[in-house]
Amino acid sequence: MNKTELVNAMAAKTGMTKVAAKEAMNACFGAIQEKLCKGEKVTLIGFGTFSVVNRKARTAKNPQTGATVKVPAKKVAKFKAGSNLLAAKKAAKKPAAKKVAKKK
Repeated sequence: MNKTELVNAMAAKTGMTKVAAKEAMNACFGAIQEKLCKGEKVTLIGFGTFSVVNRKARTAKNPQTGATVKVPAKKVAKFKAGSNLLAAKKAAKKPAAKKVAKKK
């Protein structure tokens, strides 16, 4: 699903226009981004938590040349799924009961 498909789904489920749904989604993403840029955590109970973590500097290997490369330390965004999201994923992953063909 891409951003346009998400806007269309939001509009269909809420009865909003696509323009209003896009504005609401952009406002939501903008607010999350603003808090993460300040180093704050955003928790959406049941859905998940967005946070910023520090990655340490490390050395890595270029797979094409085999050369060692230094990767600097940096801050990255992280998402941890909440309980409701994990439960929905688990429920969707369960295979449907298989029908056994009867022999004649």
